Amino acid sequence: MFYQLLKYVLLGPLLRLLFRPRIEGLEHVPEQGAAIVAGNHLSFSDHFLMPVVLKRRITFLAKQEYFAGPGLKGRLTAAFFRSAGQIPVDRSGKEAGRAAIREGLGVLARGELLGIYPEGTRSHDGRLYKGKVGVAVMALTAGVPVIPCAMVGTFEIQPPGKVVPKVKRVTIRFGAPLDFSRFAGMEQEKTVVRAVTDEIMYEILALSGQDYVDDYAAKVKAAETEQAGHGGKFPWRRR
Repeated sequence: MFYQLLKYVLLGPLLRLLFRPRIEGLEHVPEQGAAIVAGNHLSFSDHFLMPVVLKRRITFLAKQEYFAGPGLKGRLTAAFFRSAGQIPVDRSGKEAGRAAIREGLGVLARGELLGIYPEGTRSHDGRLYKGKVGVAVMALTAGVPVIPCAMVGTFEIQPPGKVVPKVKRVTIRFGAPLDFSRFAGMEQEKTVVRAVTDEIMYEILALSGQDYVDDYAAKVKAAETEQAGHGGKFPWRRR
């Protein structure tokens, strides 16, 4: 109920007016049945702009921090995400990853659309990073197609750290569904889920035109933060 109110009355019309999203390939999103929409993640705005342009409801796996913030702002943010049907995900540790997969499979078992950002976090520099294999495990376990999606321009309107987005037109592209039925029953095979994940990321890359980094975003960001803390160099290394 609240989801529909947000999409069609409170938030959706405003977002369409301000950002005038160009929508490409919307016909690739199935009108019914379970499917995964896997996209790049450039901005906090992505959480709202993609659902606005879809005809169907989509449920995202959202990071736990959105549901556990302090004070009034934290409670309001948590209430908003819960009311919009988003699922909190603890991103720390292997068990957390398995819990996220279970939650995602529950959405798919109900025949719904599941939204996921395979990179696991927002890109801090606008590049596309290596995908985590959870998306492949869910696709193979549930036997559902994966629709690649590219958000284009959202990094420019609201990069990490920017609270109020810049009013500028964005583009949202959906690619043809990816069918991985040839790998049915192989969701426990590491080489298979890695290959499937890489194929998904390649399709997102083709749609977005981003530069690609063959490493995890969180790892690269942590390394850059550590290096910055040492004045741009590591003192224990020989020059």
